[in-house]
Amino acid sequence: MTAADFLAAPMPEAIDPPGIDIDGPARFINRELSWLAFNWRVLEEAENPSVPLLERVRFLSISGSNLDEFYTVRVAGLRNLVRSGRGRRSDDGLTPAEQLERIDAGARALMRHQQETWSALRAEMAEAGVQVLDRGDLRADEIGRLEGVFLNSVFPVLTPLAIDPAHPFPFLPNRGLALALRLERVSDGHPLDALLPVPSQIARFHRLEGGARDTIRMLPLEVMLELFLDRLFPGYRVNSSCLFRVLRDSDLEVEEEAEDLVREFEVALKRRRRGEVIRLTMTADADPALRARIADELRVAREEVIAIDGMIGVADLAELVLHDRPDLLWPPYQPRMPERVQDHDGDIFAAVRQKDMLLHHPYETFDIVVRFLQQAARDPDVLAIKQTLYRTSRDSPIVAALCEAAEDGKSVTALVELKARFDEAANIRLSRQLERAGAQVVYGFVDWKTHAKVSMVVRREGGELVTYSHFGTGNYHPITANFYTDLSLFTCDPALGRDAAKLFNFVTGYARPEGLEKLAIAPLTLKETLLENLRAEMAHARAGRPGHVWAKLNAVIDPEIIDALYEASRAGVRIELVVRGICGIRPGIRGLSENIRIKSIVGRFLEHSRIVCFGNGHGLPSPGARVYISSADWMQRNLNRRVEALVRIDNPTVHAQILDQIMAANLADVAQSWVLDGHGRWTRARPAPGAPAFSCHRFFMENPSLSGRGRAGTEDAPRLTDAHA
Repeated sequence: MTAADFLAAPMPEAIDPPGIDIDGPARFINRELSWLAFNWRVLEEAENPSVPLLERVRFLSISGSNLDEFYTVRVAGLRNLVRSGRGRRSDDGLTPAEQLERIDAGARALMRHQQETWSALRAEMAEAGVQVLDRGDLRADEIGRLEGVFLNSVFPVLTPLAIDPAHPFPFLPNRGLALALRLERVSDGHPLDALLPVPSQIARFHRLEGGARDTIRMLPLEVMLELFLDRLFPGYRVNSSCLFRVLRDSDLEVEEEAEDLVREFEVALKRRRRGEVIRLTMTADADPALRARIADELRVAREEVIAIDGMIGVADLAELVLHDRPDLLWPPYQPRMPERVQDHDGDIFAAVRQKDMLLHHPYETFDIVVRFLQQAARDPDVLAIKQTLYRTSRDSPIVAALCEAAEDGKSVTALVELKARFDEAANIRLSRQLERAGAQVVYGFVDWKTHAKVSMVVRREGGELVTYSHFGTGNYHPITANFYTDLSLFTCDPALGRDAAKLFNFVTGYARPEGLEKLAIAPLTLKETLLENLRAEMAHARAGRPGHVWAKLNAVIDPEIIDALYEASRAGVRIELVVRGICGIRPGIRGLSENIRIKSIVGRFLEHSRIVCFGNGHGLPSPGARVYISSADWMQRNLNRRVEALVRIDNPTVHAQILDQIMAANLADVAQSWVLDGHGRWTRARPAPGAPAFSCHRFFMENPSLSGRGRAGTEDAPRLTDAHA
């Protein structure tokens, strides 16, 4: 039995790690270092031999894009604190400067390992018939054919830039890639420094035609550019060159008293595009004088320039995940259509009227969420639709359905969150699209993001108004729903309908919700609801009854919540957490957290759903447990500075589905699990010799869920516990 199987393995023996004062700040793990540890887990999936080869390339790419965002937001914020002198110590006791020092060491080690991983993957790809070429791999006839491609498809987009007193150093955008060149005029030896920005509008890798039938040959764009520099700088020879890439501060500041929030965000987005350079990566063999000039022009300290021996811009490797090599990818998966919806001939309102329905994405199709709104838009009995939009796709079918409903004369209210990081511009565009269609668009609070995922449809039925509600743990984004694991609760429970209406009234008219029945809302009542439930579990444990907590989250970093979990552990409450990313808890420490254990699941799908279950004196799993789904992680920003929703689950079938299937499978997973110890180290789970490694992702792909079953009943829907049998 492996320790990662939290469903079956006993709680491990507690430890006494040296140098950790359980009453001091060291009881917390640093947020930024915990994030780096998460990205190491992502990177190590790129080395996992059980993962198909091109999917491993995808994991490597994700580790690169993750690190880019980490620098442009978190590291940028810490540097601003250091420079302003306003930085306070983090909850774990580190100053901003100390955090930056440790981040720099950890990030450099991570980037070195990315290059080692890429070198190994590149060799494996070549053996599998996917070659990534260098200049020396090209034949003369191929170079001749490439010249036509370059002149027709690349040359018109390029802008070679001299750097001299008449041509100041150009602006390079965030994630901008460029070739820096030291040139010499052939006629008289006159020197010239120049830049060739690599346009992001052109693919980073070009697929060469010809060659062996069973081989795909990919040429990096920068290699093509170097081949034809004489076409860009005729009459000059290249003495030295290097490739470099910039990351800029992408945090966004908005004046809190702005009268026109949309206009203020448009101005702020322009400021962000010109943010200062936070990280400069450059090929390791760059000419020292050229490296120094670039660093000076970009105002980057020499010690902040990171030399890369290999691939600059690891995130771009996503282009090599080639769909015409399905043998090197995960087998395709087709999400299930809930049988209950099929039983009602696609009528989602009828299916929900029968009883509450919980969809588990991506195993069950997100298309039901889209069709719910499309059906509402076209139903003459629907009077009103209210919808939160935090992130969605560019050509969102959900926005299209809302526009259709508004144009049909229905009352449509869309709460568009302008502060959704990196989606601000897209959300401004869709808000204007909705307004043109006649929808009422609101932007919530200036100082709080509205992160709750709620939709409500008011329908006239038999002379009465019935509210159909949808509560989600993830965004209304049809594309990410294909690989994010999230939950969608559909209900026409009148109490939840009233609560949803109060939530919308809160964000549209600042009407503080009173008398909430089954919903808790951050920043008003959500955190206190969690703490009240933890206190109740402590009381049960002290009274000799089972005290038990299960939770599944993306991040746990709020110090008040963590201290409450420590207190609960000391009181004898058993706590098992599945935390995908950042985690500030030290589990398994004697006298502090000996009843807490924590795992992370990193695999084919990105774990995103938020669930919390309290035994309520019965232990877990149990029909008497209190079960919630939520849009909120346990972070200060989510609990104190965002509008979030925590939904109590009362329907027995949905309740059983969450406990006996979703949470049980996550707790039992071994194949994709990492276990955290009190030192702050994550260890990949290893199955017992000869034992199969249970995979929660495989379980969900292969087995139907409870609440989506129709006439066939739930007898063949497997449960990993017998609590609700």
